Amino acid sequence: MARPIFSRWYELLSRAEDPMIRRFRDETVGGSRGRVLELGAGNGLNFAHYREADVVALEPEEGMMRKAGPRAAEASIPVRLVRASGERLPFPDDAFDTVVLSLVMCSVPDPRRVAAEVRRVLAKGGEVRFFEHVRAPDPRVARRQDLIIPLYRRFSGGCHINRDTLGTLRNAGFRVRYRRLAYGPRHAPHVIGVASRP
Repeated sequence: MARPIFSRWYELLSRAEDPMIRRFRDETVGGSRGRVLELGAGNGLNFAHYREADVVALEPEEGMMRKAGPRAAEASIPVRLVRASGERLPFPDDAFDTVVLSLVMCSVPDPRRVAAEVRRVLAKGGEVRFFEHVRAPDPRVARRQDLIIPLYRRFSGGCHINRDTLGTLRNAGFRVRYRRLAYGPRHAPHVIGVASRP
C-alpha cells in the first residue's frame, strides 16, 4: 500500500535523526559481509554504514525508493534497489550471506511469512543482523502497546510496536542472540542482535 505522506514525513524526520540511532545502524549494518539483502531499505539511511558488502536493497514503497536512489548512488559499496515485498522475495534459495532487518519487521503485513522467506534466501551459516523495536517484556507495558496500536499505526506507516519479532525469528528456525537497548520510550523497547541460520 502506498503511503506518500508517510514517506515525506519520514524523510523530514530523518534529517534530525538521533546520533544513537546512527550508532545502532552502524553496529547492525557495519558487520555485514558478502552478498547482502536489506529488507525494507526505506529512504536508504543505512547505505552509508556498509563497509564490505554487495547490497541488494528491497523496498515496496515507491516514495521511499525515490528517496533511497541518491543515497544508493553515493554509497561506497554497490547498492542495487529492488521494488518488491518481503513476503515474496524475488530471489533463489541460499542467495545471500547476510540479511539486514532495520526497523522493518514492525510494518510488514505478514511477519511470519517474511521470516520464512528470509530463511529461504539466506545461505546456510548466514546471519540476519537486526535492529528492531519489539513487544515489551513487561506484561503491563505490552498491554499498553496493544491498546495504542490501532491509533499508532495510522500515523507511523503501519508500524506495530507490539510485535514479538524475536519469537518470529526463532519460530522460523533461527538461533537468536540479542541485547535489549535502553533507548526510546518505554512503550517501544528496542533490541539489536544477530540471528543465524543453522
